[in-house]
Amino acid sequence: MNDDVSKRRLGRGLAALIGEMDQPVAVDSEKSPVSADRLIPIEFISRNPRNPRRFFDDSELHDLASSIRQHGIVQPVVVRTLSANQYEIIAGERRWRAAQLAGLVEVPVVVRDVDDKTALEIAIVENVQRSDLNPLEEALGYEQLIAEYGYTQNDLGEIIGKSRSHVANSLRLLKLPEPVRDLLAAGSLSAGHARALVPTSDPSTLARAIVAKGMSVRDAERLAQNDIKAQSEPRTGAQRDQKDSDTLALERTLSDTLGLDVTINHKASGGQIRISYKSLEQLEEICRLLERR
Repeated sequence: MNDDVSKRRLGRGLAALIGEMDQPVAVDSEKSPVSADRLIPIEFISRNPRNPRRFFDDSELHDLASSIRQHGIVQPVVVRTLSANQYEIIAGERRWRAAQLAGLVEVPVVVRDVDDKTALEIAIVENVQRSDLNPLEEALGYEQLIAEYGYTQNDLGEIIGKSRSHVANSLRLLKLPEPVRDLLAAGSLSAGHARALVPTSDPSTLARAIVAKGMSVRDAERLAQNDIKAQSEPRTGAQRDQKDSDTLALERTLSDTLGLDVTINHKASGGQIRISYKSLEQLEEICRLLERR
């Protein structure tokens, strides 16, 4: 069985498992007590240190805690067994945190005993499908699956129900410097703002200007284009060796589409397009795209 078939099957398996995670599991008399819904003391549960979600809004947590005090936890927390009386969260850390604020001593759980790899995959897919991740967390989650488990961008798109270009554009956000990433994680910049800044000469300075002036994504794109155009203006008399703004804009468009660095060297007599890749999976993805044409 080749890797592509294996990953497609894995994707369908994850989708099925995620679909079942929040459904109550009937207790099977004596055969499978571990798989049954139950109440577990909250101190027996720990967070998953590899959870792709890093940011939890305090005001939202307090609102959820207030709701839990009145109505309880509607959806159980999904956990896996670490050892006797020790469980790790697969999905539902936000509910677990709010339950602590609400003063609960026990929380309802669904136990799914899976390995580290599957737990990480479920955590990422579940968070993405529920839109619980900010754009940076989403990109880091994709990067983690690609780096640790050899996923291609196409594999991820099929599993999470997003287009390959969506995955590629998410990953491009990781090229931004740390100050811009911080603004993105805090919600001060949207993914659209941040993508516009990737090819610019000074993303951090431009990001601060965008936030300070409350610019729309369209305004941010114009600001970025002006910066790219300024980069293309000759600093010496050798204007022929400088790229014009149209060429730089085309490089950016192709980079957005492929999720890879694209360089265009254009001259009157012709030119070259160079696509940079870092792994055999990325090369295979480029070949697949070219073959489809």
